[in-house]
Amino acid sequence: TADHVTAIDRQRARDFPRQRAVDGRVASGPGFHVADLRVSEDFWDADPARVEEVLEEFEAELGALVQALTLRWGAPAVLDLTDSLERSAMGEPVPPPLDTLCGYVPELHIWHVDGRWVGLGVGQGDRELPFQLLVAIGEEGTI
Repeated sequence: TADHVTAIDRQRARDFPRQRAVDGRVASGPGFHVADLRVSEDFWDADPARVEEVLEEFEAELGALVQALTLRWGAPAVLDLTDSLERSAMGEPVPPPLDTLCGYVPELHIWHVDGRWVGLGVGQGDRELPFQLLVAIGEEGTI
């Protein structure tokens, strides 16, 4: 958890780029950063019990990180990304990075800190793909 908090602080301190860019496990763009804190293995031929086990690990890790940040910043809001996914599917505009996140992250725990929002979530693009524990950071007022 301490390593994840350090990674979150590092992303919070970075300037936002003028255009979208990917650098390793960090995708950034005007007004946002999205960083993978942990990524699981792929599940192409995985036993369903293994998939469930890994999901439980990721959800527990998310829970511990939410607790740590709650002690620091107070209780988060929970943002359900279903509405963003529906709007995206209908061709309506969804602000970045929610436009991408809504395709694989069902909800984000959100804090508003120092003029930016910080969101944590667990997602999986498809059942064969890895789970991702991620942090998203954006300019205040974009969600």
